[in-house]
Amino acid sequence: MTPLQIRKLTYAALYLSIAMVLPFVTGQVPEIGSMLCPMHIPALLCGFMCGWPWGLAVGFIAPLLRSVVFGMPTLFPAAVAMAFEMAVYGGTAGYLYCLLPRRKGVTYAVLVISMIAGRIAWGAARVVLAGLSGSSFTWALFLAGAFTNAVPGMILQLVLIPVLVIAMDRAGLALNK
Repeated sequence: MTPLQIRKLTYAALYLSIAMVLPFVTGQVPEIGSMLCPMHIPALLCGFMCGWPWGLAVGFIAPLLRSVVFGMPTLFPAAVAMAFEMAVYGGTAGYLYCLLPRRKGVTYAVLVISMIAGRIAWGAARVVLAGLSGSSFTWALFLAGAFTNAVPGMILQLVLIPVLVIAMDRAGLALNK
């Protein structure tokens, strides 16, 4: 492995560990803790900082590993659907951030596109999982789960992630080039 690959692996491990621990911090505010979508932040950051393969991997592994280790989120269907959602977050953020020029507003555009793509992936996964389990997943459930209940998390992501990405990029910590 090259030194750059070792750094990306180390950063990805750090983002995965943050995804495992961060829900404990936000869970202390039961009214909005789960609505803050704490595991989404490290997956998105990993994509921005390490590139799409690492963001995709961390995004996919985090909810499944957290479900197995801590029992939350429940493995089926929540963690499985979240795995696809967060993989798309990290993969899309990493791919687009590498592809597009580093101009003002690009970080926000990449973040919004990644958030929308991830929520669509979550909805598609929930439809497939509902079909496999013989239950239903309605348009109202999709809108509530993907948007209505996630507004605090979306606001947090839109405020926090661009600031962190820009700061880390300026500090030379971004490996996604």
